[in-house]
Amino acid sequence: MSIIVHPTYFPSIAHYVAMANTDEVCFETDDNFLKQTYRNRCYIYGANGKMGLNIPVIHSQKNRQKYKDVKIFNDDNWQSNHWKSLLSAYRTSPFFEYYEDDLKPLFHEKADYILDFNFKCLEVINACLQLEVKASKTRQYNKDIVDKTDFRFLVHAKKEVNQAFEKYTQVFSNKHGYISNLSILDLLFNEGPNSLNYLESQTISSD
Repeated sequence: MSIIVHPTYFPSIAHYVAMANTDEVCFETDDNFLKQTYRNRCYIYGANGKMGLNIPVIHSQKNRQKYKDVKIFNDDNWQSNHWKSLLSAYRTSPFFEYYEDDLKPLFHEKADYILDFNFKCLEVINACLQLEVKASKTRQYNKDIVDKTDFRFLVHAKKEVNQAFEKYTQVFSNKHGYISNLSILDLLFNEGPNSLNYLESQTISSD
């Protein structure tokens, strides 16, 4: 089986369940950039509950702009702010220190294009998970996909995923309960080397 998904900012667990349970991943890179999606945001578990991390982007004056052409707005020090948020949320988690050195450079090296940066994040996360992905990229946008299972709907941050994934221990669950389908970072920092086993044991539907 092969799937098609969007490359997003530290993808959701649903994204990674789909990616961990397929033979080949095709990344959609020829679509238009849309607001309110995981293209430039992810959700983590902070001390006050679910917390969004948003990468600011430079919007074109045109009505439509290709995802691959969207530049990051670097004037407001977002990388430093995101890293501080991750430290605050996960420094007491079981495996934060285990992966800290792998992730830290992503927040200290300037990034210009959101799509390129997301691919860098995916590369680092895949290495941390020890997930080998046979990957390709689209060459043109097709609304209807016939030869792959279409998981591009997972890019929409405002739509909840219907699947109920197995619970795992989270840092602040005693305060706010279990929060499902956060960024893969939440799983990685809490489950460490067991994360890939977890992902492979979950199921997700394309419906």
